[in-house]
Amino acid sequence: MAPNWELKNCCEHDQVVFLVTIGVFTVVILLLWRTMLLTPFKLITVFLHEASHALACKLTCGHVEGIQVHANEGGVTQTRGGIYWLILPAGYLGSSFWGMVFILASTDLLTARIAAGCLAVALLIVLFSAKNWTLRGLCIGFIIFLVVIWVLQEKTKIRILRYIILFIGVMNSLFSVYDIYDDLISRRVHSSDAEKFAEVCPCPCNGGNDITGIPFCSDIPRARYLVLRYSLTIPVQALEDLFFVLFWWELRQFDIT
Repeated sequence: MAPNWELKNCCEHDQVVFLVTIGVFTVVILLLWRTMLLTPFKLITVFLHEASHALACKLTCGHVEGIQVHANEGGVTQTRGGIYWLILPAGYLGSSFWGMVFILASTDLLTARIAAGCLAVALLIVLFSAKNWTLRGLCIGFIIFLVVIWVLQEKTKIRILRYIILFIGVMNSLFSVYDIYDDLISRRVHSSDAEKFAEVCPCPCNGGNDITGIPFCSDIPRARYLVLRYSLTIPVQALEDLFFVLFWWELRQFDIT
């Protein structure tokens, strides 16, 4: 089947519902941003941010000594070894990437189940290496939450698993942009990943924001495009195109293409 890059014959009813739902979730998140209602979801995005640091450390042959998530929406990943200049920006890039993955996964019930299962397993693994009770409580609470949502999905007519996965995806994508703004522009914290990255890799850009910020600030549009491109399914070819689009987009940010 030839690629439909121009999105001809868009949009069907399900695609319109998908786009409207993303818009509604975005508005709700922005309106409730500074309320306690979003705190659990903010903490889970912090967890994925820190988990991305840990994953980058493992992939570069380092050792993860511990992960902490704090009630004030901060977090720390203690690592030893690995490639430091790859581990530092992994939090920003990882949050944005996982947001896109969850958005894509929400388009099909099977992939939504897989995403929920993988998230629950990740929380269970981190539960045993957590260094503070905030993270332990977050892991236990969200595992219970996902189990309840799963049971409702399978045993009742309340089928909201896909919407929960989509909400987590949108939340992660927005939080990654906020995190970059908070660390690079408002600078409310004394030390950040971006500041440390700038110390390790000095460059003309301010604090490394051209590397960590701009390229990954648009994962919601990217995810929406891929969903429309494949009419709410995610075959293997779609995943191949996903990596191609990511690579092509990064090259554009640095004027290589």
